[in-house]
Amino acid sequence: MNTPAVPVLEIGGTHVTAALVEWRAAGPVVVDSGRTTLSSDGSADEIVGAIARAAGGLTAPTGAVWSVALPGPFDYAAGIALFAGVGKFEALYGVDLRAALCARIPAAADFRFVNDAEAFAIGEWAYGAGRGHDRAVAITLGTGVGSTFLRAGVAVRSGDAVPPQGRVDLLTHRGRPLEETVSRRAVIAAYAQRTGRAEDVREIATAARAGDAVAAGTLRSAFEELGVALAPWLTRFGAEVVVVGGAMVASWDLIEPALRAGLGADLAALPLAVAARPADSPLFGAALVARDPASPEPASPEPASPESGSAEPVSPESGSLEPASPEPVAGGGGGSPGPASPESGSVEPVSPGPAPSESGFVEPDSAGPAGRPDPATAPDAADPAGPHHDG
Repeated sequence: MNTPAVPVLEIGGTHVTAALVEWRAAGPVVVDSGRTTLSSDGSADEIVGAIARAAGGLTAPTGAVWSVALPGPFDYAAGIALFAGVGKFEALYGVDLRAALCARIPAAADFRFVNDAEAFAIGEWAYGAGRGHDRAVAITLGTGVGSTFLRAGVAVRSGDAVPPQGRVDLLTHRGRPLEETVSRRAVIAAYAQRTGRAEDVREIATAARAGDAVAAGTLRSAFEELGVALAPWLTRFGAEVVVVGGAMVASWDLIEPALRAGLGADLAALPLAVAARPADSPLFGAALVARDPASPEPASPEPASPESGSAEPVSPESGSLEPASPEPVAGGGGGSPGPASPESGSVEPVSPGPAPSESGFVEPDSAGPAGRPDPATAPDAADPAGPHHDG
């Protein structure tokens, strides 16, 4: 028997995807979808208007709970946008997006929000390359390096078995932030330094396949070092599979051997899998959140002692997001509704609650849940020794 379809909105920097996800006997399917362009540097009214237009294209059931997958910084529990200093959606800072969407989409019963990277990971765990594994790690390779550590389908963001907030982009490696070694900008910069030419990753990969030794060495160096940085955390967490997604997986034939080399002999048997359903998984994961909201975060598994060669956490930069006048807000960081008045329909910011980390997850004012590490003080192992591979 089919269950009621779940309406989903996936918000990116240039578009909004609206979809209806329906569960059938064989699993979930997208029964209706559409894509609307969006400018992340528009006004709050323009951004919310684009989201509402995308939603309006769906034949969603009245009274449905919608799921919204979007990047941070964002207070996902309260539905308040906290984008600041990240080059996108700046006009939404302090806006109660739940209230704004409820005003524009009155047929919706409620909106639930989920980090887009976690939605992807949950979808792959449930219906893709991570299926059948209790402890799955999803890595996304795009502009930067994203990560989600899942235990029984729930994101683990605290404890000694995962990086701070479950984010590998907060690690330092060989004395500098990991993304200065492996990210789109890092690969482009490394190749340009060696050749004097600024090529994008796709062109560098094409050159590597054509026999360009510098291009091949640039990619091998970056992704081997990613493996070195990931290895101790995958071991601590007890990862059973690593699912890799993002734009760079188009070069998986070049990335996988280097990543394997960096992970080392101890993780030689660990499955590395390209995402099986890269387009659908974020929608399926977000729909699951709407159907069955995530249970409280589980305690992290007891970690093994990490081997030397691990990467250590780096605390967020001093310019991390802080509301101009932070005030505690009732309801987990929420506040007064976003729309200023029914007459104007304009979107107004509310007083934000506690400031988020760069991942978009709002941390409590005090120590918070037991076991949640402070990125600045979380235990770490020594930085790996040895030269950086120039390829």
